[in-house]
Amino acid sequence: MKPILWTLALAAACTPAPTMIDIPGASFKMSSTEVTNAQFEAFAPSHKHLRGYKGFSLNDDEAVVMVSWDDAVAYCEWLSRRIGRNFRLPTQAEWEYACRAGSTSAYNTGDNFPSEQWKVQENTRDKVPVSLQVASFAPNAWGLFDMHGNVEEWCLDRIGDYRAVRGGSHNTPVEFLRSDAVSASIPEDRSVLLGFRVVEASEIPAPCTNQAESVHRLPETGLPCTDQALSVHGPFFAQPLPYVIAPVDGSPFYAHNHQPAVCCLPDGRLLAIWFSTDAEAGREMVVLQSIFDGKAWSPASLFCKVPGRNMTGSALLSLDSGEILHFQGVGDAGEWKDLALSMRRLSGGNWSALKYIEPEHEVRHQVIAGPIVTRDGRILLCCDAGPGGEDGTSLHVSNDGGESWEDTGSTIAGIHAGIVELADGSLMAYGRGNSIEGKMPRSISRDGGRSWEYSPTTFPPIGSGQRLVLKRLQEGPLMLCSFGENGLFLALSEDEGVSWPVQKLISDGKTRVLDGGAWTGKFTMDATHAEPRGYLACTQGPDGTIHLLSSRVHYRFNLDWIRK
Repeated sequence: MKPILWTLALAAACTPAPTMIDIPGASFKMSSTEVTNAQFEAFAPSHKHLRGYKGFSLNDDEAVVMVSWDDAVAYCEWLSRRIGRNFRLPTQAEWEYACRAGSTSAYNTGDNFPSEQWKVQENTRDKVPVSLQVASFAPNAWGLFDMHGNVEEWCLDRIGDYRAVRGGSHNTPVEFLRSDAVSASIPEDRSVLLGFRVVEASEIPAPCTNQAESVHRLPETGLPCTDQALSVHGPFFAQPLPYVIAPVDGSPFYAHNHQPAVCCLPDGRLLAIWFSTDAEAGREMVVLQSIFDGKAWSPASLFCKVPGRNMTGSALLSLDSGEILHFQGVGDAGEWKDLALSMRRLSGGNWSALKYIEPEHEVRHQVIAGPIVTRDGRILLCCDAGPGGEDGTSLHVSNDGGESWEDTGSTIAGIHAGIVELADGSLMAYGRGNSIEGKMPRSISRDGGRSWEYSPTTFPPIGSGQRLVLKRLQEGPLMLCSFGENGLFLALSEDEGVSWPVQKLISDGKTRVLDGGAWTGKFTMDATHAEPRGYLACTQGPDGTIHLLSSRVHYRFNLDWIRK
């Protein structure tokens, strides 16, 4: 969905203004309902083309959705000019005070929210269309309707880089509708969950700004990286290390830690990120980070979190300029099907704010680790094309250093695909699922990713709990890391993927019991067995060290060891 330029009403003979309610014990009034389509479209008539988006909010008296924070603020400013009184968004404190209406229970209806007022109050992969008509049920004690669970409502406050939203919405578990439940969104977010109501007040209070969720600097962990365990003179394979280490700074940390991305920082340290959650379709999901300084991994700390949103899919990319790009999927709720695609930059040790680069909450946006830069400067980012195991991979391209992006509209065979540029400028990708003749599929594009030719590889297909790496090493060969009958292996090609004569288990032959975390758990590594499953991510250091991460384990080796 492209950024929206509203067609604004220049005049209105009769402005359909919200009905305002005096709030006892407060110096503001609040609209009795959420702003409706009819009310908002008196300000922005062109919003009508979004009515019925994904089946929601068709009628005049339904809560308006698909409005950003800036849209809501602009409406308040317009309404103030039209009516001649001061309208704005509520602060979180004002919103909760008005929602509770003197109650101290979980909801203004008591400790439970009546099921007859539910609007599909569950985590839904495919959102179920429901009426968003305002004032369909009894108001709270102060005459305010729909304070729980019709649509989420933008507030004036910030939570770090994000704008607070309150009230919960349809297609959301009921616990997120509590009077004290807080979520947030990137300010430019537009979704079928998000609307707003207004307050009328002569004062603009200083809004609350909670910086706890805003992570802008990398943690300091000591000297620049010199890998103390390795000698770069000759082949080596180092002792595998866990990189998922529980935080000591109070950062959220959950049972399921999975789906890593990794890159080298300008000073040579490694940055690893991954999601931590109790459930993959969970709103509690956070993205954590750890730093490797050549000796040890730091305890995890918070890397990125939009409060109350699913955060599935991360990638990191180091640019020649020294900048690092972080790509992130951001849900509009708890599921990981409908994600918006976002990005931020690390420059001079500081991360910029997370911004949408493809803002629609839709399929084709689940980020996969391993973006690349082509020889002509294009950035290529793979994303799963859907939530199913046979949905394939989408390709997103930037021709201007990440400022603008295009989905090529094509589909690579297999989800979780790894991609490389070949010597002739064509693209090659391997993926999971969509097997051909019982083998892992290979996709070749000769037109920059706009179309693909499919054929079988010589490798076995991979399945649940497994993600491959396909990477060009800095010395020139292509490397595939994947899973076979005896576990994690690598293959090396010196002829642009035509043949893969070098294939070996990723093991030095020593017997170890390791914990692979996530879907892997404990496994035995020895001369004939390696890690049985895991989600892989890879980078290569300036000294040639190949750093391969599975869901919990960090492997280190070099090209000489591969060829040995």
